[in-house]
Amino acid sequence: MNVLSNLEPKSVFRFFEDLCAIPHGSRNTKAISDYCVAFAKERGLEHYQDSDNNIIIIKEATAGYENAPAIILQGHLDMVCEKEHDCSKDMDKEGLDLMVEGDFVTAKGTTLGGDDGIAVAMALAILDAKDIPHPRLEAVFTVDEEIGMLGAVSMDVSPLKGRQLLNLDSEEEGVFTVSCAGGNVSTCLLPIARAPFQGSALTVTISGLQGGHSGTEIHKGRANSNMLMGRLLQAMAGATELRVVEVNGGLKDNAIPIKTTAQVLVADAAAAKAAAQEMGACFAAEYRVTDPNVAVTVEDGSAGEAMDAASTKKVLCMLTCLPNGVQVMSADIEGLVQTSLNLGILATENNLVRASFCVRSSVDSQKEMLKARLACLMEQLGGSVEYFGEYSGWEYLADSPLRERLVAVFREQYSREPRIEAIHAGVECGIFAGKLPGLDCVSIGPDLFEIHTPRERMSISSVQRLWAFVLEVLKRSK
Repeated sequence: MNVLSNLEPKSVFRFFEDLCAIPHGSRNTKAISDYCVAFAKERGLEHYQDSDNNIIIIKEATAGYENAPAIILQGHLDMVCEKEHDCSKDMDKEGLDLMVEGDFVTAKGTTLGGDDGIAVAMALAILDAKDIPHPRLEAVFTVDEEIGMLGAVSMDVSPLKGRQLLNLDSEEEGVFTVSCAGGNVSTCLLPIARAPFQGSALTVTISGLQGGHSGTEIHKGRANSNMLMGRLLQAMAGATELRVVEVNGGLKDNAIPIKTTAQVLVADAAAAKAAAQEMGACFAAEYRVTDPNVAVTVEDGSAGEAMDAASTKKVLCMLTCLPNGVQVMSADIEGLVQTSLNLGILATENNLVRASFCVRSSVDSQKEMLKARLACLMEQLGGSVEYFGEYSGWEYLADSPLRERLVAVFREQYSREPRIEAIHAGVECGIFAGKLPGLDCVSIGPDLFEIHTPRERMSISSVQRLWAFVLEVLKRSK
């Protein structure tokens, strides 16, 4: 492609362009993993590839750094594959079409995968170089981070000697992330029965919401379309006899859903539509600031066999009573969400309704509390809860030599203080901290904007500054 060949640092952007030519969405990482293996073999570097496609590449210390503690450079191989509605690219089989627009690298019609391709590219460039002083380097590239950090969970870390980890998966230059929430995916399963019901078929839709990341934006008070649907259907059921046929909303458990659709049968269509219109006006008033484009539409339609009365009642109860959103704010760090959950995916099968939550907390006992609340409610409704992808929180270290080194270098290179922060989102540092006792972690990265969308863009000048920063940190790691 050679679109980025004129950009500095050349080695970083060369490897980034190579990676972008390889399809590498979550669960489609074999090819990019094999690329890293070939890279290691060509350079005679010790390497490990597991059955999940996780990679470890090790490069021994340069002269003078033989006795220095090893450093782990860590990022993930998978990207979120999203594209514009009119983009014909098959992201499972085709590479990206890169573009340079001013200070930014973008991809035509699709996500860029700067999250987290730039981490892998930087690590490969460091491993490839012959003139960069460094201690023993252990480059760790995980898979399926975007769908629950599955690679980090499954990875065997026994080859790793390092207890200082520099994660390159942040999206704001000058921000050092030093703590994160733990969490899981909790999926509520509600069995349903179906029975004939004579009524008018309606298609009910809630749309136009802002959405956002269920960790970093859960505190902004944005509406969750799945939760609003519970209120809307309750209001319609209060106006006329109603049976749910199906209700579906959301695409990812870690994204606040922006659209939910229900198919229902009602005894009195006019009364149901009037109740929906009234509730739509309530939503518009309640969310006029956070979701000014919220819309409720009810259209005549056709529907299959409905749930029976008891199942409909249980579904409406579940959608009304399940907890959602911020539960506890941190008493230690002002403005930090401590515990939350997000009903990200709602899906109906023939005999089952699934409600999948992304549960987060920096306090493990509160994470367990939320799991217990979900289980208690579902038990009363005759359902159950399955838990998937458990990961630990990453606790803040008061004594962090790695953080101190990064701060010192940052002050010199930027003539200002970095921002040290904890986030209410999961990062792989938490998993590695649980597997490697005494691990000292910091997460950094260049400026990336609108990640996980086709508008994603990466600042070239920010990559340049971060590269110089990382090299100086390695130089001082004796």
